Amino acid sequence: MDFFESTMTVTEDKTAKAMGSGDLPVLATPAMIALMENAALHCIADELPEGITSVGTRMEVTHDRASAVGAVITARATLLEKTERSFTFRVEAFEGEVRIGAGTHTRATVNAERFLAKLKR
Repeated sequence: MDFFESTMTVTEDKTAKAMGSGDLPVLATPAMIALMENAALHCIADELPEGITSVGTRMEVTHDRASAVGAVITARATLLEKTERSFTFRVEAFEGEVRIGAGTHTRATVNAERFLAKLKR
């Protein structure tokens, strides 16, 4: 798939004030980034073999406009580059037709079982 979109509604728990990234009741940058990562994750999910997943390794974004509680936010991840073990995306977030953030995101493929086993060592 060349792109994927994920959508969420800004709720109190996704505000900067609630997440600790600011003190205003507006969409938190970490919540916007998580939505962007979700779109990227799903953009390539069907391409990965059984037992293989992807993890975020790099995110470079701007958060350009505030969004109030109740706003509907859509993140779009567009695949730009694929290598043997990584994928690079253009990520954008929108409130309606207005772009509120954009940047690039890289994900690496990992064997889920081995990845989690390393954490237990």
